[in-house]
Amino acid sequence: METTDGAALDFAGVRAEFDLPTQFPSAALAEAELAVAERDRLVGDREDATDLPLVTIDPPGSKDLDQALYVEATKSGFRLHYAIADLGTFVEPGGALDGEVKKRGQTIYLPDGNVPLHPPILSEGAASLLPGQTRPSALWTIDLDKDGVPGRIHVRRALVRSIAQFDYDGVQATIDAGNPHPSIAALPQLGRLRREHAVQRGALELQLPEQDVATDGNGGWKLTLRPRNNVDAWNAEMSLLTGMSAASLMVEAGVGVLRTLPEPDDGAVEWLRRSARSLGITWSRTDSVAVMLAGLDPRSPESLALYMDATRLLRGAGYTAFDGTLPELTTHAGLGAAYAHVTAPLRRLVDRFGAEICLAVSADKAVPEWVRAVLPELPGLMGGSDTLTSKVDKACLDQAEAWVLADRIGHEFDAVVLRAEANSAEVFLTDPPVIAKSAGENLQEGQRIRVRLLDADIVKRKVAFEKVISDV
Repeated sequence: METTDGAALDFAGVRAEFDLPTQFPSAALAEAELAVAERDRLVGDREDATDLPLVTIDPPGSKDLDQALYVEATKSGFRLHYAIADLGTFVEPGGALDGEVKKRGQTIYLPDGNVPLHPPILSEGAASLLPGQTRPSALWTIDLDKDGVPGRIHVRRALVRSIAQFDYDGVQATIDAGNPHPSIAALPQLGRLRREHAVQRGALELQLPEQDVATDGNGGWKLTLRPRNNVDAWNAEMSLLTGMSAASLMVEAGVGVLRTLPEPDDGAVEWLRRSARSLGITWSRTDSVAVMLAGLDPRSPESLALYMDATRLLRGAGYTAFDGTLPELTTHAGLGAAYAHVTAPLRRLVDRFGAEICLAVSADKAVPEWVRAVLPELPGLMGGSDTLTSKVDKACLDQAEAWVLADRIGHEFDAVVLRAEANSAEVFLTDPPVIAKSAGENLQEGQRIRVRLLDADIVKRKVAFEKVISDV
């Protein structure tokens, strides 16, 4: 499908602008193919855990499956079995493939296809935890008491076999109907407990609408809101629990790489309190930011505006590597705990190294020297990759918004003011779901307004609105 001026409705322009790679170097591909061919030798002698009834929960159609889980209710509480794809089996340290994935940093997802971190022969094949396939993994076992507090943590290399591939909506439907799969029957109870702990720790959950770009079935694109149900949140808690367990092993051993975020200063929190008052949101002096945010109705415009304001408390996240001496900052303020990325090695570079550290520490062995040697590089590599990914994501959304709105110039839309500035504001349209700038005077956060589309520039990927009516 093409636009009226003959331009193709694809994201080739975004790929070209950011110089995204279109293929892997031949040497890197050759190493990946050789690793698959020699898989049995590379896997070696490891624990056989193929009897565990692990399942995966991912978006429909996913092939790069990083995690498989089994949540077990025990006499003393719960046991989480969490298998993570073991890329350390396939990627030779210092080789051509290792060098290429360091350049890439992470998988970049575009609406018309991804730019993978690893060759698909690995990320969608031999390393992916696909159902019915025996795969090497870093297998975590985390025991928790009846209150959901973790105790014993153990991770080791093992062979696993996922028995089913689920998606979020499908799992939610089975839980709502009262017939969940046995492997995740205990997920709702443990997920709720972990969510309660998150609020108590001070973890910030901002339930802002998540825009997504999807095919419209006719060769074009549409904007949608990415649904987030309870299963999505509970599954995320299992990943966070594993990441926090990994951080505890690293901190105890004095070597690792953490995802960190400084605590907001008192001035930032007081600023948010003033914002809440201006929006008419009651916030008790005895309640933390996390408690207040958890109590908001995400459907109200005032809540949306405050969520947007609260994003300022989450700025400054990064990676902190250490070896021998603990860094001054070891925690992530947005999670209220120390945390490390280890659960998505197919899609994120740092996780492979984090896994190797935890496997060594859990086995009471020395962390491999090739891992220690790379630690100082990882924060910069991941920081650059995060920045690029954010820019690509925004460019794709901007492009899709311009395409969707190109033939609606002059039309009016209902909107909510998310963040107001002098004579302009960031507004959220519900239909189509667009977040954009709008001109207008006396705009107030949380205000319902009506806006008119002034321009939708496909080439520049920009849309512009102006306020028409306040308090609709």
